[in-house]
Amino acid sequence: MFEKEVMLIEKKSKFIGYLLRCTTESQISAALCSLKSQHKKATHITYAYRLSSPFAEKACDDGEPSGTAGRPILSVLQKRDERDVCVFVVRYFGGVKLGAGGLVRMYSKTAGALLKD
Repeated sequence: MFEKEVMLIEKKSKFIGYLLRCTTESQISAALCSLKSQHKKATHITYAYRLSSPFAEKACDDGEPSGTAGRPILSVLQKRDERDVCVFVVRYFGGVKLGAGGLVRMYSKTAGALLKD
C-alpha cells in the first residue's frame, strides 16, 4: 500500500513516515484506518495530502498543537508541487517535549525524507 517508509528519532520520540500515492480521499481513509490498527499505541497519526482531480488538499494535526504537524507536512508537499500523494507521520512520544519549533522541524524533516529521490 505504501510506497516508502522512513523513521527518524528526536529526543526519544519516534517519527515514522509513510508515503502513499493516491487519487481519492477514500484511499487516504483506508490507509489511515490501516495505520491506526497497526500503530495502536502511537501518540499521534498526522497527515497531509494533495489531490489533483478534483483539486483538494488537507492537513491534520491529530492532537498535536495547532499548525505543528499537518501544516508543515502540507507545506513540504506544496513547495515540491506534489500531487496525488499523502504523507502520514506516526509519532510515538519519547518523554521529552520538543516544543512547537521542534515539532514543525521534525514533521517537515520526515516529509522531506519521504519525498527525497
